[in-house]
Amino acid sequence: MAHEKSVELLDFWVSPFGQRVRIALAEKGVNYAYMEEDLPNNKSELLLKSNLVYKQIPVLLHGGKPISQSLIIVQYIDEVYDCGSKLWKLKGEEQAVAKEEYIEILKLMEGELGEKKFFGGDTFGFVDIALVPFVAWFYTYETCSKYSIREKCPKIVAWANRCMERESVSKTLCDPKKIYEFVLNFEERFGVK
Repeated sequence: MAHEKSVELLDFWVSPFGQRVRIALAEKGVNYAYMEEDLPNNKSELLLKSNLVYKQIPVLLHGGKPISQSLIIVQYIDEVYDCGSKLWKLKGEEQAVAKEEYIEILKLMEGELGEKKFFGGDTFGFVDIALVPFVAWFYTYETCSKYSIREKCPKIVAWANRCMERESVSKTLCDPKKIYEFVLNFEERFGVK
């Protein structure tokens, strides 16, 4: 497994949305604890507190942090378990393929976001918190693979800007240029060129 943090999935066996997440976890080779919910009327306390907005499955818990809505979870799994790093680790044709894959993931996120301010609606919530740290990596991805996220996925950039207006986000996220410097140093030290 790429990340050593514990991974748990709150799910219901017949849910197509949960199955979507289980497929993504299997494709990435992620070991996880499956926690079957007794739906529809006997939702666990963990589910209720992990998905405050919708109170629905599936919910992925990564190191105790909840991510809800199946398409967002699938995107998160893909991001966390390698997609973004391919943009700076690979070169040439492989990088071009990775770039197209990454843009498709962002477009999927845009579809999930729709016309909402945040993924949960008007309120900044769990899904936004789970995804917003990747915004700080956009500069590195764009610089290394020579494309503009703003041109390809303007709704994601608008969402990122709304998130950055929040003090909790703006004071916490790493400086994008420092991340880029880190990647350059990493490439030089470990020969990832």
